[in-house]
Amino acid sequence: MDTATCPERSDTTSPELERLVALRTQELKIALERAQSLYDQAPCGYLSLDTNLHFVNINRTLLDWLGYGREELVEQFDLAALIDADWVFLVRHRLEELAQNGRSDPLELEFRRKDGSRFHALCSSTAVVDPQGRFLYSNTTVADISERKAAEQRLAAHDDFLRSITDRVPSHLAYYDKDLICRFANTAHAARSGKQASEMVGMHLSQLVEPAQLPDILPHVADALNGQKQTFEAERIETDGSRSFYEIHYIPDYQHDVVEGIFIELHDITERRRTEEFVLEANRDLEDRVRERTAELFQSEQRYRLMVDAIQDHCIYFVDEQGAVTEWTESAQRLHGFTRTQMVGKPYLRLLAVDNAGEDEVDPSQVLRLATAHGQWETRGWRLRDDGSRFWAHTVLTALRNESGELQGLSCISRDMTAAKSLEDVMNDLNRELEKRVAERTQQLVAANKDLDVFSHMVSHDLRAPLRHISSFVTLLQEQLGEVSDPIALQYLNSITKASKRMSHMIEGLLEYARLGRVAIEAQPVPLAPLLEGLVVHLKQENQNRPIEWVIDNDLPVVRGDAMLLAQAFGNLLNNSVKYTRPREKARIEVGWKVNPVGGRTFYVHDNGVGFDLEKAHNLFVMFQRQHHSMDFEGTGTGLALSQRIIERHGGRIWAETAPGEGCTFYFTLPFDGAEPEMDFPKSALADLTI
Repeated sequence: MDTATCPERSDTTSPELERLVALRTQELKIALERAQSLYDQAPCGYLSLDTNLHFVNINRTLLDWLGYGREELVEQFDLAALIDADWVFLVRHRLEELAQNGRSDPLELEFRRKDGSRFHALCSSTAVVDPQGRFLYSNTTVADISERKAAEQRLAAHDDFLRSITDRVPSHLAYYDKDLICRFANTAHAARSGKQASEMVGMHLSQLVEPAQLPDILPHVADALNGQKQTFEAERIETDGSRSFYEIHYIPDYQHDVVEGIFIELHDITERRRTEEFVLEANRDLEDRVRERTAELFQSEQRYRLMVDAIQDHCIYFVDEQGAVTEWTESAQRLHGFTRTQMVGKPYLRLLAVDNAGEDEVDPSQVLRLATAHGQWETRGWRLRDDGSRFWAHTVLTALRNESGELQGLSCISRDMTAAKSLEDVMNDLNRELEKRVAERTQQLVAANKDLDVFSHMVSHDLRAPLRHISSFVTLLQEQLGEVSDPIALQYLNSITKASKRMSHMIEGLLEYARLGRVAIEAQPVPLAPLLEGLVVHLKQENQNRPIEWVIDNDLPVVRGDAMLLAQAFGNLLNNSVKYTRPREKARIEVGWKVNPVGGRTFYVHDNGVGFDLEKAHNLFVMFQRQHHSMDFEGTGTGLALSQRIIERHGGRIWAETAPGEGCTFYFTLPFDGAEPEMDFPKSALADLTI
């Protein structure tokens, strides 16, 4: 029975089963086509990748974005062909992370289209695994974020533009929120902390300020957060250890009548403080010398202090290439008084005073052209406020260009320099007063020099006459006595003759010393090599019987000065060396020069003579002062004094190094023929001899 029933039931249900299977198959096919349509026509891209970056699947949307056909892309390329090589390693790393953890963070990629163009996309991936949990491939959603990236780039460009403006401002600018977290700092402010501006963002105020300064700063910060603008001056220690003075402003940031943070603005007033100290010192000096000007100078000092207290902040505003104001900031409104409505679209020339004649102001119509052509231009002149008053300003106009070099407008940065200009006027008055007193003193010196000339003439005439009489009477007495046999009388006569000759030489030296103080220096190039050669030849002829070794540098330079006077100075020094090397069996005299390590050149004359005790030679360069007895070495003691005066008249200096029995070296400096650095020699115990 059962066997008969089963075949019959199979025959009756088989067509129905087939119909149901066919119907279900058709429904599944429609659902699959619908799913495939949704997959291909989705607003975002889809792709599937295996571990070798081969495409398992990709939808039509992504194919259209890339410009490829499905067979062309799947069969011929992998993902590495659509992205730069730098991204391939990162994608492989993300696939490994996906295979291990089943998830990974979204990744931004830049895809390359078939035509070579590019677009940015955000890729979010999930893992597809088999029943055993083994990774098969990834399913990735691709969203085109090109517009978002473009917006981010525009925003970054705008931020860079604003930062370039604030970085050009010489003031130190920063912004802290109400929790005292830094949200902005320009380059000048960040440099004070030894950091980059980006490093400061997110740091607390206590991390950026020295602990010793916090007790002074925090009360001002608290008042600013309570809505009270703070302005004060303070001394700060820089990162390099130097001291600076700043004028500091804490400005509350009101948003919907609530203080959300504070703006910090610092102006470096170190130079102003130094100028104040200089002016005060100048005032004290003038008060000591000119008592009758005390009241006037006191008033001038008070006026200067009032001008310093009136110094205002910088201001910034922007104009187009025709000079019309395009953006009027709050700082510009504070300085000029004009509101934004009054200035936007108006020519900035209305801020300039019309009576700038005689100042260093360029024609206002040319300022914009010069700033555009040169990139930046500085002007100084009178500026107007809304109430009709004016102030002296230093303005910097800077051409703002984009990466393509196209002019985007100009920024104008002005600073109230009225106090500085007034200070300059005060200094000019002081300089004129000093010049007047210098002129009066010069006239007194000229009169004194005339008196010295008269005195020199009197000395020359009144002292020489008795000497000529003494010399004449000694000669007559010698003729009168004839051949006398009294040796004592002959000795007396010879002593009188020598003394009169010595006195005559001393008078000649004194007159020559006085003459050197007034004679005009005829500066011209003087080659030292031939000059020394002539002097040495003359000395060799005078000392033919002495074995003297002369060592003269063969590369002596050319100096600037009076050839005759320089020959006299060198001759005196060489004569000294010849004289004081007489006891030596073999004398050696050396002339040379060397480079001074601190700048300039030094010349020297060295000998191996008897030398002298330098500690006792306090008057080495004084007229008629000798370091040896006249019975041992002849001379009047005028040579070194004359040499010193000649060297000093040429702008140089002279000193000696010596010891008894160890020879002597005279050092001196001379100006070179040409641009040479000013010579500054280190002070030593021996330098006191030149005073």
